[in-house]
Amino acid sequence: MTVKKQGPEELLGLNKFSVDEEKAHIVIDKVICAKCQDKPCLVVCPAVLYTLKDGEINFDYAGCLECGTCRVMCKNKGITKWVYPRGTFGIAFRYG
Repeated sequence: MTVKKQGPEELLGLNKFSVDEEKAHIVIDKVICAKCQDKPCLVVCPAVLYTLKDGEINFDYAGCLECGTCRVMCKNKGITKWVYPRGTFGIAFRYG
C-alpha cells in the first residue's frame, strides 16, 4: 500500500475558515507599506495572503492562519491592527 504524502496546499485545504465579513482582524496601511523596501510580508506569510500588484501591497485576511508572523516581521508598523478574530470566527484546524 502506498501512502500519498500531502503537500502544504492539501493540508491547508482541510482547514475550515469562518470569515468575519464585518470586522477585519488585520488591517494594513498601504501608504506605510508602499515605503517599505524589504516587504517581508510577501515571503513570511505561510498562507501567502500578501501580494504585490503594480507596486502596491494587497492583503486578504480571509485565509489567515492567525500565526502572527506578519505582525512580528513588519518593522515599519504597516500592520496597524492585528488581533485574533472575534469569537466563532477565524480558522478551525482540521488536521492532526
